[in-house]
Amino acid sequence: MKINAKIVILSLVVCALIAVIPLLVIDSEFGGADGAAGDVVAEILNVEEYKPWAEPIMEPPGGETESLLFCLQAALGAGVFGYGLGVLIERKRKKSTDK
Repeated sequence: MKINAKIVILSLVVCALIAVIPLLVIDSEFGGADGAAGDVVAEILNVEEYKPWAEPIMEPPGGETESLLFCLQAALGAGVFGYGLGVLIERKRKKSTDK
């Protein structure tokens, strides 16, 4: 393996650790839409406490963590979309220059 590939892999591992370690260590509390939705449903149905019929597989430590994960998901989706759009544009550009 070349030295550049090792540096890139090490950098990716460090970036992943920088993102994951705070998620596991810091306990963040922030009321989000999920909690508010349960309260509204309980009000509408006139019940004391709303009990959801499904539980999350993994529950992040707080609302800021949920926001971070949502932003990372949005960024990943935007990156994939932008990459696909760039591939299509380059394909079209290459076809037009080949003629």
